[in-house]
Amino acid sequence: MEHEIDQVEYQHFGPPANGGKDEWQRSAPTWSSQPRIASSEPARPRPSLTPVVVVALVVGIVSGSLSSLVVWTVMRPAATQATSAGTRGTLAQSVQLEESSAVIAAVERVAPAVVTISARSATSAAANGEGSGFLFNANGWILTNKHVVAGAQTLSVSLSDTRTFSATVYGTDTLTDLAIIHIGATGLPYARLGSSAGLELGQLAIAIGNPLGSFENTVTTGVVSGLGRQITAGGQGEAATESLSHLIQTDAAINPGNSGGPLVDSGGNVIGITTAVSQGAQGIGFAIPIDLAKPILQQALAGKPLVRPWIGVFYTPLTLGIAQQQNLPVSNGALISSSDPNRPAVFPNSPAAQAGLRDGDIITAIDGVPLDATHDLSTQIVPHQPGDTVTLTVLRDGSTISVRVTLGVLPPQNG
Repeated sequence: MEHEIDQVEYQHFGPPANGGKDEWQRSAPTWSSQPRIASSEPARPRPSLTPVVVVALVVGIVSGSLSSLVVWTVMRPAATQATSAGTRGTLAQSVQLEESSAVIAAVERVAPAVVTISARSATSAAANGEGSGFLFNANGWILTNKHVVAGAQTLSVSLSDTRTFSATVYGTDTLTDLAIIHIGATGLPYARLGSSAGLELGQLAIAIGNPLGSFENTVTTGVVSGLGRQITAGGQGEAATESLSHLIQTDAAINPGNSGGPLVDSGGNVIGITTAVSQGAQGIGFAIPIDLAKPILQQALAGKPLVRPWIGVFYTPLTLGIAQQQNLPVSNGALISSSDPNRPAVFPNSPAAQAGLRDGDIITAIDGVPLDATHDLSTQIVPHQPGDTVTLTVLRDGSTISVRVTLGVLPPQNG
């Protein structure tokens, strides 16, 4: 049985040969095995020697040829099998070499842009925390995790060429565990951004970071193990936790200090920002999809404050199971609802409230794009800017209506 999960926009973001063994091929003898039949004909005169010699030569030639054919036929499967095994070995070695070359090339492209971030409080001269980040622009713009810089009084950034700069926090994201910081330098190497929209399970994933703050540009490899994961993140001893959704799961090793570093594909394109690792399991790490970061990167480069769009509802992403449990007419969409009687499904004075959305409404599409497992409410809102107007297709009391909503600014998370 599926359980309802109330979600507010900042709690749900984000956003796909023959097996038989070789056998010996045996051939029937090329000579006759039929016993010789005695002739009842009378004895004939003894032939001359010349014809006998000729016949003997012919029989010898034919016999030798047939014997050679038998040997070649019997030996051929062994040669074929050996050749097949050799081909398989060559192909496997080729694949390994190609993958290794891809990793090396990707690291050479991205590693110069990876930085170490040291955070210090006002009462301590030593670093209170260290994490990773990467330059996404040549003029000193760095993307990292929000929890890496949270509470820091001073920040310093060490580049891969050993230069160190003081840094300032440009802004933190109200939607994700991301922050943008800036250093006063130009002409720097920066990482090329890819896309997280077309990721597929099993594709190569490469994590680059500075685990434990001591091992710069450590490279670990793995695969994309899962997509759309949801976790509750928090450091050891931290009272505050954060709900993170639509994460990329990877088995590339991620350790303390890796936070904020890039997760890249085989082409050296950043597909995610490493953010958390499961403390109770091995080979389970998570990264924020790069497509979620792109809107705030653009805002920073344009000199704008980091803001996210907001409708202002708690909602449950529908599935077939939930639809059957609640006897709903559709199995895809966003059901505006709240399981807490002290928490209204529609935030007071929010864009949703001003547009007249109600508890129990089902949003089935945004700007004509149907909501489903890969296109939920939050993922469709993220690319927009506050102030944009979107048209919602809403199912209410069995009727379909259109509701226009002017997006507001997502408030900060409160725990």
